[in-house]
Amino acid sequence: MRLPVYGSDRQPRIPSSLRNIPGIMLNTVLCVDVGSTWTKAALVAGDGRLLGTAQHATTPPEVLDGVAAVTDSLHAAESEVLVCSSAGGGLRLAVVGHERLISAEAAHRVALSAGAKVVHVAAGELDGSGVRELRAAAPDVVLLVGGTDGGDEKVLLHNAKRLAANRITPPVVLAGNVAVREEAHAVLAATGRRVVPTGNVLPDVGELAPAPARAAIREVFLRHVIGGKGLSKGTRFLRLVRTVTPDAVLSGVGRLAKVLAAQEESAGAVLVVDVGGATTDVYSAVSTVDDDTPATAVALPPDRRTVEGDIGMRWSAQGIVAEARTEKLITAEEAAVLAEPARLRAEQVDLIPSTVDESEVDTRLAALAAVLAVRRHLRLIGGWLGPRGAGLAVLSGGVFRHAGPDALATVEATLRADPVLRPVLRAAAITVDRDYVLAPAGLLADTSRESTADALLATHLTR
Repeated sequence: MRLPVYGSDRQPRIPSSLRNIPGIMLNTVLCVDVGSTWTKAALVAGDGRLLGTAQHATTPPEVLDGVAAVTDSLHAAESEVLVCSSAGGGLRLAVVGHERLISAEAAHRVALSAGAKVVHVAAGELDGSGVRELRAAAPDVVLLVGGTDGGDEKVLLHNAKRLAANRITPPVVLAGNVAVREEAHAVLAATGRRVVPTGNVLPDVGELAPAPARAAIREVFLRHVIGGKGLSKGTRFLRLVRTVTPDAVLSGVGRLAKVLAAQEESAGAVLVVDVGGATTDVYSAVSTVDDDTPATAVALPPDRRTVEGDIGMRWSAQGIVAEARTEKLITAEEAAVLAEPARLRAEQVDLIPSTVDESEVDTRLAALAAVLAVRRHLRLIGGWLGPRGAGLAVLSGGVFRHAGPDALATVEATLRADPVLRPVLRAAAITVDRDYVLAPAGLLADTSRESTADALLATHLTR
């Protein structure tokens, strides 16, 4: 069954003037996001015009069937296809390191824009219980770190041998002391597992360098995690996938910040809240016109992403209520009222509101999820989004794209009234990514189509 991306239409949105014209889809790009539940597509012209959108249920064990369905819906068989994917449940990252606080910080720095959720942090020399805890966390990838370059060698080698001896099966990204990296790599590789050595995340005391590990984890995720989850037969799907969806969105958010800065001096940061069924993701990017900021300028923080795995509209609905009560966003009385609807949504994850009351509950849960997730994001990045705070806040996710004006006004009022978010949102315009253009813009930008991406974003998300 094909569903529209937004609105009540029953067909993909293609301008009537473009339908059934031979060759019209030449020089266009079909951007496809293959998610665990839905496969969404946007057909974009070279000048950034959005020619059409379509959506189809994701079709494991052959996700290419869903890709073919949206391609057919948009008459885009002749278009170039760019795919991002978060199918298979996303990336679960475990970190094995030397000292707990440093290991945890390195893990979160790496995960911020690697499309990952940290599910376990182990520090020091692994023992039997530590191995059991690591195995129970069921990670997709293990990030093995430890020691500065030329520093402690013992812990990294001990943990490499422990992982090898206990047949911890996920791929290992080895990002520790370069002095023993080759030896640790040999120990792990001898077991036949996938090991990717890369730059040390802690090359010197007090210096974190997460970028090489991020890149390695993305590659492992695309080639070995997505490829190993039974999503498609053959290799065509893997060849089509350019990046993980969170990375595509983060690239789109970064481009949006640049577009905003080019349009308006001191535009402020871009903040994106994507409320999904299982998780709520938050992205932020400080507006800069150019990447080559003068050396005399104050260094700006990188674009960042956080994921809240316990906050979502369906699978994690009960987490919203529990956390909202913990943070005193709701009273005990409201928590009791929301408890049963949240439980129902967690059990019936395909529930679609059919009454006014059900829609109002979804709106309230979405507003609370957004506040909670942005609060956590701000804590992790130290609360700083530049001197002006956010200049633009974008709400993403089906609950917002399908919402009416009254519901969106309620969500906006909730965000602006929150005492923690009020300073950040004081100058922000709030909009909805109704056409789901952030991931397509990221795919376009990552394939050297920055001007196309910028035109798409400027048309659909800026003032």
